[in-house]
Amino acid sequence: MSSFTNVTVDAKANVYFDGQVVSHTVHFQDGTKKTLGLIYPGKFHFGTAAPERMEIIAGSCSIILDGTDEVLEIQAGSHFDVAGNSGFTITVKDGICEYICSFLAA
Repeated sequence: MSSFTNVTVDAKANVYFDGQVVSHTVHFQDGTKKTLGLIYPGKFHFGTAAPERMEIIAGSCSIILDGTDEVLEIQAGSHFDVAGNSGFTITVKDGICEYICSFLAA
């Protein structure tokens, strides 16, 4: 299980798609940040400004990276990377998918 120490957390949630995706931002002392969130069943598209790593910590999902047609099945304990200025479509079939999103150096 992931845990973080010496961080600041934004209490105000980031709410997307009418509450179907909810996250909180975690700020680290070195200036980096991550978001921790939940994705409820559905299909959602996200755009990225900076490169991201999505770690799935509970549940499962399928993703399609922008510019591809390949469907990748992602299980808890796995991750996928998304290029900056790109995006991905994520589908959660059932249950709740929990994630940690890390913003990577460009």
